[in-house]
Order: sequence, then structure tokens, then C-alpha cells
Amino acid sequence: MSFSDKIIGFNKEQRVTIHILFWVTALLLQLSSSSYHNSDVVPFTNNIIGDGINLVSQIPAAYILAYVIAPLFYRQKYVQAFICFLLSAYVICALSRFEVIYFQEPFFGTAKNPSETPVEILTDLPKLIYTYFFRLFSVAFVFMFLKLLKDQLAIQKHTLSLEKEKAETELRLLKTQLNPHFLFNTLNNIYSLSLSNSNKTSASIGRLSEILDYILYRCNTTFVPLSGEITLLNNYIGLEKLRYDDRLKVNFKTEIDREIEIAPLILISIVENAFKHGAGDDMGSPIINIDLLVNSSTFKFKVSNSFTPKPQSGENISIGLPNLKKQLELIYPKTHTLVVEHTDTFFTVTLTVDLNPAEK
Repeated sequence: MSFSDKIIGFNKEQRVTIHILFWVTALLLQLSSSSYHNSDVVPFTNNIIGDGINLVSQIPAAYILAYVIAPLFYRQKYVQAFICFLLSAYVICALSRFEVIYFQEPFFGTAKNPSETPVEILTDLPKLIYTYFFRLFSVAFVFMFLKLLKDQLAIQKHTLSLEKEKAETELRLLKTQLNPHFLFNTLNNIYSLSLSNSNKTSASIGRLSEILDYILYRCNTTFVPLSGEITLLNNYIGLEKLRYDDRLKVNFKTEIDREIEIAPLILISIVENAFKHGAGDDMGSPIINIDLLVNSSTFKFKVSNSFTPKPQSGENISIGLPNLKKQLELIYPKTHTLVVEHTDTFFTVTLTVDLNPAEK
């Protein structure tokens, strides 16, 4: 759990406690300032009473500013927010002045100034602004800033949560598109073997059961061990080889320095594409070369297949590669490259993933 998540969680659980602590802290800070400047002429008890009376006005100022005026700005009701701010500031400052004249000063034994009538108090705007507004609303603005900061953290967390849910939903949809596509091709292979009563049919069903077990029960997480994906590829290659005689050559080479985890089913998409548009369309001696490399910083998967060009073959877009590109954008944003190249006789797909993006 991140530090911001801890702050948001604590705020939800201890909301009242946090507010009380804020106002106690504000009172102590003002009291320390008053004691430092007035300790020679004003008793400590008087400072407590005076700062406490200020706090009584600062609290409504802060909550009106944070919970009434700020939301109006959020909703782009700027005129209403400005009018509300002026009225609330005027009323709070005027009431604070009445508190000082009719409660605080008599309590301290200060004689009332006859010239400060209610009308004079309400109309003496310079005094309300320079003596009361900045003193009362300085704390209110700090309170509002902290609340806005907390709200922004909550919004960011909510946005990240929505983005994560969206990405997971898209990945599930992409996998539901991939699996039926893969199974459709594989079942067609087994069907063709069964029509010829081939003794390879039972072996192909066995391999298919292992593939289904992996797809249904072992790759339901965002990342899976690479070793599981390699086993899946070997089963798939073995299943595809059953369809062909010795004319098909498959070279699968691996060079792995360490075990890693990768997104499931991305490698099978590339290999399946090579078989479908390479071995399936090449009536001569098709070749498929598969190279898998893992070192301390890079994962590289390269698949090349021979093919026979066809008229308008570029318009025949398979499901696998577009699906793969979408998955990679969701799982490896800005940390992968997928390069598709072709010559007159070979089609090559190279996937490279940066395993240590944070170090760059």
C-alpha cells in the first residue's frame, strides 16, 4: 500500500479525530505566537481565551470555504462562488468583531468604546478586512488546501482504479477472442486427422488436453512463469507437426539466463500466426524458426516463417496479431517493441520487452 493510500484510508477511518487534531494544532500555534509576542503584557489565560474566540470564527470560515465555496468552483459556478465568499467573509468578520467588543473586551475589563456602535462595526470595512479577514481566513485557506490535497489524492486513486479495471476488462475480452480462435484452428486440425483415421489422432487429443488445462486453469493472472509458456509452445508445435510430414521444419531455440514472468498467451499468438500463414500456405518445404532470449535486462522473442506471397495477401489480416498488439499496449506500455518484417519469402515478427524499465 502506497503512502497516499495510507493517508486516504486513515482519513476515512479517523475523520473526526483528524479534524480535531487540526484545530487543536491551529490553536496551539496561535497560542504560542500570542504568548511569544504578548507574554509581558497579557496573562497566559487571556491569550487562551482570545485565541479560543478567534478559533470559534476560524472554524466556520474554514468549513464554508472548503465545503461550500470550493465545490461551487468545481462545478464552474464562479459568480455564485464569488458572491458566497464575499457574503460569508463579511458575516464571519463582523460576528468576530461583535464577539471581541461585547464578550472578549468586557471579560478582560476593557471599557467599551462608545463610538463603536453596531452600525459602525458593520460599516467599518477596512477594519473588518485588515484586522479580521486575514487573521481568520489564513487558517481557513490552509484547511481548504489540505482538503483539496486529500481530495486530489482520492481522485487519483479512483482514476487509477478505474483504469486498472478497464485494462483488466479489456484483457479478459481479448483473451476470450484469442482462445476460441486458437481452439477453432486446433480442432480443425484434429478433425482432419480423424477423417483419415490417423493413429496420430489420440496423441493430438492428449496434447490438446494439456493446452486446455494450461489456458483454463494456469494463466488466469496478469503474469505467468515463462517456463509454462514454453511448455505451451512445445505442446502446440507438437500438435501442429502432426498435420504435416517431414517437409515442415521447426527450429525452436531458447537461451534463458533466468526465470521471469510474462503476460500469458502472447507468445502463442505469434507462433500460431506463423503456422497459419507460413506452414499452412506454403505448399513447398515450409520453415519456422523460433528464437527465445532472456538476459538480465531484455526478453526477446523472434519468429520467422517462410511463406508464398498471394495477390492482395496484405489485406488478409489475422485476428492474432491485432489482438496481440492490444494486449501488449495494456500490459507493457512504453516498455516493448513489436516489429513485423517481411521479404519475398520470409515473414518475421520480433517482440522485445525491457525487463528493467525503472532503471533507465
